[in-house]
Amino acid sequence: MNKTAASKIYVSRRETARPAEPMLSVIVPVFNEEDVIEHFLDATLPVLEKTGLAFEYVFIDDGSRDKTADILSEKLKTGLPGKLLGLSRNFGKEAALSAGLEAVSGDIAVIMDADLQDPPELILQMLDGWRAGYDVIYGLRVDRSSDSLMKRSTANMFYKLFNKLANIDMPANAGDFRLIDRTVVNALLELPERNRFMKGLFAWVGFPAMAIPYERPPRRAGSGKFDYWKLWNFALDGLTGFTTLPLRVWFYGGAAISFAAFTYAIVLTIRTSIFGVDLPGYASLMVALLFFSGVQLLSIGMIGEYIARLFNEAKQRPVYILQDVIEGEPQECDKASKDADAGQSKS
Repeated sequence: MNKTAASKIYVSRRETARPAEPMLSVIVPVFNEEDVIEHFLDATLPVLEKTGLAFEYVFIDDGSRDKTADILSEKLKTGLPGKLLGLSRNFGKEAALSAGLEAVSGDIAVIMDADLQDPPELILQMLDGWRAGYDVIYGLRVDRSSDSLMKRSTANMFYKLFNKLANIDMPANAGDFRLIDRTVVNALLELPERNRFMKGLFAWVGFPAMAIPYERPPRRAGSGKFDYWKLWNFALDGLTGFTTLPLRVWFYGGAAISFAAFTYAIVLTIRTSIFGVDLPGYASLMVALLFFSGVQLLSIGMIGEYIARLFNEAKQRPVYILQDVIEGEPQECDKASKDADAGQSKS
């Protein structure tokens, strides 16, 4: 287990203050997962029951068009503990995670995907880290062989670029799979922005954190919902949401180009004064024109990215719209159930 730098006094104080029997909430965003959702429940329920804690599932249906909602609704009616949040349309995974964080009832929350690329068995290790005083315990993917070479390469480039440009340290190859304390949930709920990059927000709020390395298996069933165009836009949201350095780059780049142009103008003036006027070349003129036009368009485009995000924030539209909530029965831990049975027998 890798542990981030954190003052031991804070960790030790948290360790002593942990409740003996916390409630566990499992946040699971779903979008067209009818092929895998049964496998997910079969794999996670035994692990959650093994914890001996009261637990609940918080499923967020992000506008599924298959039978995902039907399957989960039937499971909840037949005793599956938790709730199903039905969003009015597909708002994206970041919005679905935000909805799940607002709906949890537990003292701790585990965020995981339904495709079983997040091994449920790690929840037990995460609980050990939480009891040791850490507020964030995240899964660190050390083997991504199940992903394509292109996806692995672009992901590594993004993490390196993000950590160099942003003023926070986001662990490379750490996905959304993590356990977070209620204090972290409350801190995340205080962040009002509409353009949400959750991996960056998890890192921004801070708190003592621990990494658990694991090998990421392939999907159990179904297919992934992210394509490269979505990943590209996702990366743009992350970079523009946590750094203004791209704007500064164009400022310094424009200053350098202006200085070079001013210097070249002086050289031309001196040369013309000494040698007279020569016939300007068409090729050099077109190269300069195209170059500076491209620079201007790129700089305007970068400024436009930030203005678009300011526009979205100024509208103050909700991150998501909830159309329905289907609730099941809360799951009590074994000890609590035994105590209740004992009390009834005495009465």
